[in-house]
Amino acid sequence: MERRIMNDLLKWKNSRYRKPLILKGVRQVGKTWLLKEFGKRYYENIAYFNFDENEEYRQFFETTKDVDRILQNLMLASAQKIVPEKTLIIFDEIQDCPKVINSMKYFCENAPQYHVACAGSLLGIALSKPSSFPVGKVNFMQIDPMTFTEFLLANGDRNLVEYLDSVDRIEPIPDAFFNPLYEKLKMYYVTGGMPEPVLMWTEERDVGAMQEALSGIIGAYERDFAKHPSISEFPKISMIWRSIPSQLARENKKFIYRVVKEGARAREYEDALQWLVDARLVHKVYRSSAPRLPISAYDDLSAFKIYLVDVGLLRRLAQLSPTAFAEGNRLFTEFKGALTENYVLQTLMTQFEVMPRYWSQTNPPYEVDFLIQRENDIFPVEVKSEANTASKSLRKFKELFPEEVKLRVRFSLDNLKLDGDVLNIPLFMADQADRAIGMAIKQ
Repeated sequence: MERRIMNDLLKWKNSRYRKPLILKGVRQVGKTWLLKEFGKRYYENIAYFNFDENEEYRQFFETTKDVDRILQNLMLASAQKIVPEKTLIIFDEIQDCPKVINSMKYFCENAPQYHVACAGSLLGIALSKPSSFPVGKVNFMQIDPMTFTEFLLANGDRNLVEYLDSVDRIEPIPDAFFNPLYEKLKMYYVTGGMPEPVLMWTEERDVGAMQEALSGIIGAYERDFAKHPSISEFPKISMIWRSIPSQLARENKKFIYRVVKEGARAREYEDALQWLVDARLVHKVYRSSAPRLPISAYDDLSAFKIYLVDVGLLRRLAQLSPTAFAEGNRLFTEFKGALTENYVLQTLMTQFEVMPRYWSQTNPPYEVDFLIQRENDIFPVEVKSEANTASKSLRKFKELFPEEVKLRVRFSLDNLKLDGDVLNIPLFMADQADRAIGMAIKQ
């Protein structure tokens, strides 16, 4: 599988400012595979240490802070060779090893000649705990589920990816590309971007195995909920997690605690929700009161929407059958276009540095699905799961904030076009949103 983050890893390897790397990402998103593949391609050898499989390795970090001694012990215990600059040292499953995380400070300061990459599930949780974290002594990288572009590459559709990468004007996509891309996007909604289900589909075309792989991942996440330090939070985390499809199935997708449990109050469930956010299993999108900078200054912290880490997991959690993708547009419109909105958020997060927000007003009701910050501009984004779309909320937003709106963006099943200041991006081009907005502004 081709992961585009491989280019970022190569930049890290060649940077003169390189520090030990911490690769963050949810369980089964492909962290270990990626680091091993990177080591195989760009280093003479790999020294791999898994602190979950070999708990005894942790002791080497408890007795000394001397990097040479630590490495000497690891080499002797594992019979692996470590050569400065030529070996990629991988420390895996480090989430429960504070001493290993802390040792990165000494690798950075005293042994920069060693190339060290660390990975672990729930690292967001581990790193949010107040411990002696090596601030400023590590580089961070985030690996997310495979994008639609990466899915196409895995599926053998390099020609479609090359076509999308070659689009350099806002003009309609020819049917010869539009129709197959539309069909492949339906497949992506079914599999999502977790590598194992993608593999089951792209290599085996085995729907049953793909469904099972998704169920296995959901089961692994649910077992992780028990790792919350307070055991009383475990049922709350599970209830929030299970409520996500019904939260997204409503017309107004603002998160409501009583959907989790009748009579539930924010203060009882806030910690449980924050655990899911820190683990990056869910994404929290705040309501914004105005499209101004800094965008965080206009957050309404009491109103937010939550989305799942991956569109395929959302489909599985909602128990939508894969057969839906054979039925025209049904998969896109199913439970109020929630899959489509989740998919668009996933791809926007990989392209823009600032977490998207959304905007709404109640009387009369209008809602703009997302606000994205691109450089120092904020763009309203509407997500439609069908074609031939009217955009009342985008129109209203322009009326209210005429000075702030350079361009309005709509994702839908319509073709690529610029209609005045409304840019319509076909859903299968969501990975190209940043480029498309740049082209539209130029045009």
